[in-house]
Amino acid sequence: MSAGPEGKGATPVVPVVVAGGSGTRLWPLSRESFPKQFLAIFDDWSLLQHTLLRFGDGEDGFGCSNPVLVCNEAHRFLARDQAEKAGVPTSTIILEPAGRGTAPALTLAALRLGETDPILVMSPADHYIDDVPSLRKCLQAACEEADRGRLVTLGIVPDAPETGFGYLRCEAGAGNGKTVAVPLLEFVEKPDEARAREFLATGNYLWNSGIFVMKASVWLDAMARYRPD
Repeated sequence: MSAGPEGKGATPVVPVVVAGGSGTRLWPLSRESFPKQFLAIFDDWSLLQHTLLRFGDGEDGFGCSNPVLVCNEAHRFLARDQAEKAGVPTSTIILEPAGRGTAPALTLAALRLGETDPILVMSPADHYIDDVPSLRKCLQAACEEADRGRLVTLGIVPDAPETGFGYLRCEAGAGNGKTVAVPLLEFVEKPDEARAREFLATGNYLWNSGIFVMKASVWLDAMARYRPD
């Protein structure tokens, strides 16, 4: 799949799946040696396998191949084995020397793939997403925006004053339930319930999904500008 018109000049799209979780949540099922992204919770596939399969080529015209996996060195063989059993080739597995969160993991992938400057679709490995067709539609729109040099994050229209999510404050129209790109004004950390209710009432806030889309060069430029350390 390419973000631009098929043929010459089209921008390749590469999924970057971050699977570096330490297993501290969902204990005792999840543990340090077998964190939750490797668990088969809902059916026979693990959360990681479901994540990889979401990015496959489909009849909807969207898809990308050769995902990059970023994971802890202790899980390298487990991650590779699960990817192979799902029938997803993983030509690139990047091993983190230490867990540092999303931004450094995505930076490692961008540095590795920088020569071709693809559009990176960064996703955590431990999401469960029921409506995959809608996600793929959003990703296709996000890739078109990213191909124009924008950094894109996917938001979820909230249906409750949830305190377990970070929030995205957007311009009007963000909460209409449609797949539309709107300017992001602010990231808001997980609020208490009273603030979450205020956010829900305005219609201008989305839950932060943790899925980001941008060209590798755009991401590296942003890191050099805002976090050169």
